[in-house]
Amino acid sequence: QRGGVIVISRALLESHAYKSLPPEAKVLMVLLQIHWRNDQPVAYGVREAASQIGCAVNTASKSFKVLNERGFIACENESLFNSKTGSKAREWRLTWMPFEHRKPTHDWENWNEKNKTTVSN
Repeated sequence: QRGGVIVISRALLESHAYKSLPPEAKVLMVLLQIHWRNDQPVAYGVREAASQIGCAVNTASKSFKVLNERGFIACENESLFNSKTGSKAREWRLTWMPFEHRKPTHDWENWNEKNKTTVSN
């Protein structure tokens, strides 16, 4: 349900993938979860993230990249910049949360630090 509580599993918080994240990426995870809804991906842009985190746009961009590489988020729809019709931010699926009435995929559990990739089962 929507409300004033953010819950992140202990397994996620104790994982090496999470513990090795830069602080800005950890903050970004919470910001993304604030906007999470089960029925749609989270539309959240780099500039908005930078403003909310209080960091440079480049740092926010790197935070999205590291969350994606480690399997915490997955891009559902790419961004679009159009000065006439308007722009839209990338849309993200949070892999630790349900999406479209499906269970979380927990891709972050498969992150392998040695080759810095998320391995599929």
